Amino acid sequence: MSESPSPSLHEASPEASTSPLDNIVIVLSGTQHPGNIGSAARAMMTMGLMQLRLVNPHRFPHEQATAMASGAQSVLDSAQLFESLEAAVADCAFVVGSSSRRRYLGDEPLSPAETASVLLETAGAAESAARVALVFGCERTGLTAEELDRCHRLTTIPSNPVYPSLNLAAAVQLLCWELRRAAIAPPKISLKEDPGYMNGRFGPPTAEQMEQFYEHLERVLLGTGFLDPRNPRLLTRRLRQLFNRARPDTNELNILRGILKSVERPKKRTPRVKPGPAAGPEAGG
Repeated sequence: MSESPSPSLHEASPEASTSPLDNIVIVLSGTQHPGNIGSAARAMMTMGLMQLRLVNPHRFPHEQATAMASGAQSVLDSAQLFESLEAAVADCAFVVGSSSRRRYLGDEPLSPAETASVLLETAGAAESAARVALVFGCERTGLTAEELDRCHRLTTIPSNPVYPSLNLAAAVQLLCWELRRAAIAPPKISLKEDPGYMNGRFGPPTAEQMEQFYEHLERVLLGTGFLDPRNPRLLTRRLRQLFNRARPDTNELNILRGILKSVERPKKRTPRVKPGPAAGPEAGG
């Protein structure tokens, strides 16, 4: 279940977005040094991204954050505070985590350019104004395994393998630049050709809706005995990756939830009887 944001949360503007970049949020989880928060805010503003969300920052607000933000104080002033990553991305339709670690669950990490393309495609849905998130972990350990599970996909910056260490703000700058570059020259390909995909019923579900589906799926699998609670292994995580790659829209997700409900409470339906062949003039004679 999603946690409530802190009382100091700044409400998002209800005004309609004029650019796909307006629907992209940058999430910093567990940031240890306040200067990195300020530097990340400056990196964001230079590329036209204004929405910053902070999950349990060690020190914020802080004078070092203000100093490093330079002229990007407005990004800090509107930053939203959350107690968990789950709550921070609950309203997001697509979440990409930046990590140098691989999950080894069959999903190759996206390149920075691919990340920008897929985020902008979802964020650029004019009718549904789908919000998306790009998530960064703390400086020392990066994203935890539990936080990685909250991400639909991962992205990795192809740094020097001999010295892959990259400052948090530098990573934010690089990926924000890819987002801006892609926004200036948007890709022509589309993951969903159906013109009705991005309106209401057929739009992408939020992370919160997907979490509700995963909880429902696990409950049903436990009830049928398919999932052994004593030895779940990587089954639930692999199922997450399966559906994250599939990216079901809201209507498809409702169908999946309906299937799960039918397993929990089966209905007996009378099969339709097909009419037999029409009798000819010589029938029975």
